[in-house]
Order: sequence, then structure tokens, then C-alpha cells
Amino acid sequence: MDSLTTEIATRELRGQLSDVLSRARYAGERIGVTRNGRLAAVLVSVADMEALEAFEAAQDVAAYRDAKAADDGQRVSLKDLRRD
Repeated sequence: MDSLTTEIATRELRGQLSDVLSRARYAGERIGVTRNGRLAAVLVSVADMEALEAFEAAQDVAAYRDAKAADDGQRVSLKDLRRD
């Protein structure tokens, strides 16, 4: 992940949790948490999470509008769909 600021192992995280949370919250760092050498989770600020949710919602609205614009008004019943 190119947008990670740093990575920390779960063992290290236990001893540095307060500092790591502060770095995510106040400095806006995106901190990868590794377990057995593999990325397991990412700590991000609330602001980053809210921005991600807003982006996802905007994509959902755009996809709905595209689907609605492409709707030809014809419907297929579940029975017909299964038969085909």
C-alpha cells in the first residue's frame, strides 16, 4: 500500500498504542499493523474514515444514477431468469 506512512507489528503496537493512536489522530498518519510479517489492519484517523465513507456514498449514488439512466423499463421475473 503506497499510502501507508509506516508499519508496526502487533507486538510493538501493544507497548506503543497510545503513541500510535495519537499519530493517526493528530498527524493523520496511516499506520499498517502487521501480524506474522503480513499486513493485517490499518489505523487511520476519524477524518480519513469519514472521507472514505463519503467517497463510497458518492460512488453508490453515481452508480445508481447510471443504472437508472440505462434502465429500459423491461423486467425479467425470477422464474424466467432461472429458466434461462
